[in-house]
Amino acid sequence: MSAPVLAAYSYCEAVTGQQARNFAYGIRLLPTDKRNAMSALYAFSRRVDDIGDGVLDPGVKQARLEETRALLDRVRAGTVDDDDTDPVAVALSDTARRFPIPLEGLDELIDGVLMDVRGENYETWDDLKVYCRCVAGAIGRLSLGVFGTQAGARATERAGDYADTLGLALQLTNILRDVREDAANGRTYLPSDDLAKFGCSAGFRGATPPAGSDFTGLVHFEVRRARALFAEGYRLLPLLDRRSGACVAAMAGIYRRLLDRIERDPLAVLRGRVSLPGHEKAYVAVRGLSGLDARTISRTQVRRRV
Repeated sequence: MSAPVLAAYSYCEAVTGQQARNFAYGIRLLPTDKRNAMSALYAFSRRVDDIGDGVLDPGVKQARLEETRALLDRVRAGTVDDDDTDPVAVALSDTARRFPIPLEGLDELIDGVLMDVRGENYETWDDLKVYCRCVAGAIGRLSLGVFGTQAGARATERAGDYADTLGLALQLTNILRDVREDAANGRTYLPSDDLAKFGCSAGFRGATPPAGSDFTGLVHFEVRRARALFAEGYRLLPLLDRRSGACVAAMAGIYRRLLDRIERDPLAVLRGRVSLPGHEKAYVAVRGLSGLDARTISRTQVRRRV
């Protein structure tokens, strides 16, 4: 590996370590080549997300996102060389040469962020799933290109579905956690049908739910949906090698614990950002490496089915 490529990966790893609140805990469990690749994917994804979340006018955001898509086209065409001035492009190009990652997943991510820029709302869960598959499910499929699978072609096909579903679970957890912050930014992600069902169509702009609403019922309804997605998505773990499975178990385990906290205290998401302390995230990561979280998850799912 050339010095410029090594420097590019170091840059992406620094971005990941500084900005990935939960993601970084999982990828630390990977061997160096896979950790580098996941850092490159994260750094590119972070760039796309930062454009969407920034303060630029929507027209400027759209132009920046299309410029980023053009950069992705260069990566896809193999025209980014090691001396390119953009370290993210250099690292992503090297990753695309080393691993069979479906780069169209990053196109989907850009499409999803464009939905944010346009201020789209979602009437039904099926509508929201389209968005979640763009911004999270696609990342799951990209990650699978780095992880690889230990099984045959049929299992590999199933693995893509499981990775996509696990991405939906993580994104729905994000949406629940950030419901007040998103509302302050003029965004509503929860389906309008669900909001109406629980009397929450007025939205969330304070530390108390809309008058006369069943906000707790709404949160518990979405938590159950997320848990069903986690249960399906966790079927991915046995198809991965030990360290890749540990990475997924750690990242998903952190979000699952966030979901547990939200379920116990639904109003917490209106008071502020629900998060886990660093020591608890590290604990989940260690459990993921030892396989404890995966076994605990399996036992929990069995108990709930019973």
